[in-house]
Amino acid sequence: MSIMAEERDFRQLLITIESKLGIRCENYKESYLKRRIESRMRMNKITKYNEYNILIKKDNEELEKLRNALTINVTKFFRDPTVFEVIRREIVPDIIEKKKKIKIWCAGCATGEEPYTLAIIIYEYLALKKDVDVTILATDLDLEAIKKAKEGIYDKRNLENVSKMQLKKHFTELENGKFAINEHIKKMVKFSKHDLMSGSPAGRFMDVVSCRNVTIYFTENQKNTLSKEFHEALSNNGYYIIGKTEYIGREVEHLFEQYNSNEKIFRKATLLRV
Repeated sequence: MSIMAEERDFRQLLITIESKLGIRCENYKESYLKRRIESRMRMNKITKYNEYNILIKKDNEELEKLRNALTINVTKFFRDPTVFEVIRREIVPDIIEKKKKIKIWCAGCATGEEPYTLAIIIYEYLALKKDVDVTILATDLDLEAIKKAKEGIYDKRNLENVSKMQLKKHFTELENGKFAINEHIKKMVKFSKHDLMSGSPAGRFMDVVSCRNVTIYFTENQKNTLSKEFHEALSNNGYYIIGKTEYIGREVEHLFEQYNSNEKIFRKATLLRV
């Protein structure tokens, strides 16, 4: 097959993916899409894009596996512990002492480890405080991931950064060796489906927006669009947290001020350039 024909078949496959899954492929790096798609093709012993296109049109099970492959976000509790230490020691106390409430949006929450981590931090901080209003909104495009997050059951490898005391207090070990998040933490998080490509934030007047290790798969244009979306979602001086390998594009960097450069934590800028 010629390179031109192969490219044509790949574009047709992307059209099918957009139609069937509602994923806007143009917002993702092509290299990322090809890696994930070709991984599923190999699992099915398929070498041509047009053959895989035919498969996902008739095989709903494979279609869902492709969705999971494209939206997967491998994570664990307290991933990058130093980030959460800053959140625990500085950010949560700062917000609650000033406002007696806290609103967090965890965007691209995958299977729930990060929002539950934030809930654990806040729960422990509030041990001696009362009458604090807590809202943790966790969103993802992948309904299967959201389902797992709501179930709140995890393998031990996902808990390697959880202390023994936290494990005992906030989790219950099951007979199969897995761990279930306890209800007092689970009820602090509200999960819902949200497409980051929709152009509209899932909430507003947020004190914290955490979107870590998600935008590395997006195009530069989409990264900038998301930065604007998160800026819109944040309250004045709200915190914006991104992944350790991510960055804010030069086109939109004026929207945020650095708070902790090592941990990739920013604050919504109070004064914007004209």
